[in-house]
Amino acid sequence: MYVVIAGGGKIGAYLAKVLLESKNEVAVIEEKLSTADRLSVQLTGSYLVIHGDGCDSRYQEDAGIRKADIFVATTGQDDSNLVSCEIAQRVFNVPRCIARVNDPRNLRIFRKVGIECVSSTTLIANMIEEEALLGSVSVVSSLTHGDVALIEVVIPRMRHHDNASGIPIASVPMPEGSLIAAIVTENDAEVITENSVLYPGDKAVVVADNDLVDEIRELFRDL
Repeated sequence: MYVVIAGGGKIGAYLAKVLLESKNEVAVIEEKLSTADRLSVQLTGSYLVIHGDGCDSRYQEDAGIRKADIFVATTGQDDSNLVSCEIAQRVFNVPRCIARVNDPRNLRIFRKVGIECVSSTTLIANMIEEEALLGSVSVVSSLTHGDVALIEVVIPRMRHHDNASGIPIASVPMPEGSLIAAIVTENDAEVITENSVLYPGDKAVVVADNDLVDEIRELFRDL
């Protein structure tokens, strides 16, 4: 997976480290030269550090944004995070954009334009370690002596479906041995019906054989 991070401060640096340890490819765009220099020495693995403004499409392109699976904005400025995510999402069609939101009152603005976000008043590390960046899938628990997994899948911005209209549950080609049991939204949770629709940012609760987790990850990533 290729991830571009705007902001190389404490959160951005930690996130880059976590992703690199998981054998992902990472590019970090950092405006402060001394921070960029430090990251270029401290990080290990398949990474690239760009000295520049993450809100500038030129630097995003230098970071390889066109091949990115995920773009993450982690700076301390909500307006910068919003702008950089908007560019990544609308100009370069990055399938998934996630932003750090420092003022919780701004969460509504980010969600309104389809950007996944986490408030800095919450534990952003939890989001990193779970489904948000490491493949969109979080294994909640194992059932039946470990043969069946209950997993949560965050629905990304979709490449092949209209994000505003969502995708009907019936149109999701779930592999044999798996099923979507429920949907968790920002304000509600419901057991699925034949009329249920998934939208970007929703969580699909999936019951599946353990050996299907990787296949399900790829399925939702390619919607």
